[in-house]
Amino acid sequence: MAEITAALVKDLREKTGAGMMDCKKALTENGGDLEAAVDWLRTKGLAAAAKKAGRVASEGLVAIAASGNVGAVVEVNSETDFVARNEDFQNFVEQVAGVSLAQGGDLEKTKAAAHPEGGTVESQLTDLIATIGENMTFRRSASINVSEGVIATYMHNALKPTLGKIGVLVGLESSGDKDKLQALGRQIAMHVAAANPQSVSRDDLDPEILNREREVLKEQARESGKPEEIIEKMIEGRVRKFYEEVCLLDQVYVIDGESRVSKILDDAATEIGAPIKLTGFVRFALGEGVEKKEEDFAAEVAAVAGKG
Repeated sequence: MAEITAALVKDLREKTGAGMMDCKKALTENGGDLEAAVDWLRTKGLAAAAKKAGRVASEGLVAIAASGNVGAVVEVNSETDFVARNEDFQNFVEQVAGVSLAQGGDLEKTKAAAHPEGGTVESQLTDLIATIGENMTFRRSASINVSEGVIATYMHNALKPTLGKIGVLVGLESSGDKDKLQALGRQIAMHVAAANPQSVSRDDLDPEILNREREVLKEQARESGKPEEIIEKMIEGRVRKFYEEVCLLDQVYVIDGESRVSKILDDAATEIGAPIKLTGFVRFALGEGVEKKEEDFAAEVAAVAGKG
């Protein structure tokens, strides 16, 4: 048996694009035979998956899962919307949401966790890439929980109740009527899907976001040529407006178009029979933040015709 050297592993990695540990395993399984290791990786689908890994995946699906006082949301991307309609892909994303729920929404733990159909979540994804023939990525995962109350869910552009394009979780902490609390939570989750808040309240807004906004507002105000003391008042007024745009409790409730979300919660507390605290939310919109490649379909067809 040939010695499995670092150079040999490197050669196999360059030849196939598969991961270092997969290359080492392939060489070990095949007695250091490079060509046999290449075939082994292809059989396992690892080489094919690695070759697709550089391709942009911004389509796909978001899935949510909730049980008791815990909820999780995941995003799994594919290259095309066509794959999002594939039943095997849909089942995989739903299963990943269930695994994420058990792993507290931790992305790396979920990837390494056992998949219901065998292997790990990551290895099942590799197999799916090889089977379907597109690059796919398990991009992100998150979870929220409440000590007492409900986790409300909402899926926008849903293929199924728990599968679609925008998934939202909302945590409401209260000892009040659970059914009424759940109905309220779902409406607030619908608001979150539409209004896309950045934080629950002013207190937990990322300081970096606020500072960046202040700098922009300062530059805009100074262009007015007004005195510095007037500029400061202008900035404070605009910061208050900014809070109303990005902080959930300060936002105008989209369902009635006039009340603040904080007032909706206060009013609902009377009906539900106990105070309500909105402890957190998660909103995953498919493909947000992914740099999408602009396809020139006409140029692509022309290039293929030219090769013909």
